[in-house]
Amino acid sequence: MIEVKDIKKSFGDKTVIQDVSAVMKAGQCNLIIGTSGSGKTVLMKCMVGLLEPDSGNVFYSGQDFTAMNVKDKTEIRKEIGMLFQGAALFDSLTVEENIMFPLSMFTKWTLKKKVDRVNEVLARVNLPDVNKKYPGELSGGMKKRVALARAIVLNPKYLFCDEPNSGLDPQTSLVIDKLIREITIEYNITTVVNTHDMNSVMEIGNYILYMYKGHKEWEGTNKEIIFSKNQRLNEFIFASEFLQDAKEMRMLEERGKIPNDRNMDDLLK
Repeated sequence: MIEVKDIKKSFGDKTVIQDVSAVMKAGQCNLIIGTSGSGKTVLMKCMVGLLEPDSGNVFYSGQDFTAMNVKDKTEIRKEIGMLFQGAALFDSLTVEENIMFPLSMFTKWTLKKKVDRVNEVLARVNLPDVNKKYPGELSGGMKKRVALARAIVLNPKYLFCDEPNSGLDPQTSLVIDKLIREITIEYNITTVVNTHDMNSVMEIGNYILYMYKGHKEWEGTNKEIIFSKNQRLNEFIFASEFLQDAKEMRMLEERGKIPNDRNMDDLLK
């Protein structure tokens, strides 16, 4: 579990995050959403220690990360996996070498044990037999899966995903979402996802934190978000007429009041 408590962060005279608190539980996908400039990326960077908050605390399983010394923070970071927006693979290294990189940095395992672990995580993301390929030989979706394999190779307790579906087609995005959700549940990981993808929100959003101008504007689940009465959140999520219609139909469906001459199939034509 990760708890964020009263986090504030400013750059010069500009306050980017103000008094943000949230509890993100293990075994579920915790999503941070919001428009560009809402503070969600800065919040994630404060959570992983890339930025120091001006005030407030970040707790990892009850341990105050913000109050730790460098050595103790390093120990927590060993339990964190990171899936970067652009995958951030080393172009000069093979897939196997990319995934093995954290193992070489943080363990004293034998080469055989490291290769065996690489094969395990590649199988888990459905990419067997690509060990010797280079990133330039992979599609965008394959790169993201390799990056996900690298993020989980050390069996992390915490997984951070920054725009995991950025640049991917809708079908591939669903594959990545499914993998993130399955791995989160299977290994009981506290997963935090920074995303603009509304499909991800509806598919895997066990907990959703909506940021607006540096504040926590709303929090809830993907089942609650469709019925939110928060105007700013609704404007963000239901920006198109299609999604507005879909929301109306979902609400009618929940109440058992769908008109006979109109149904969800009509909206999809």
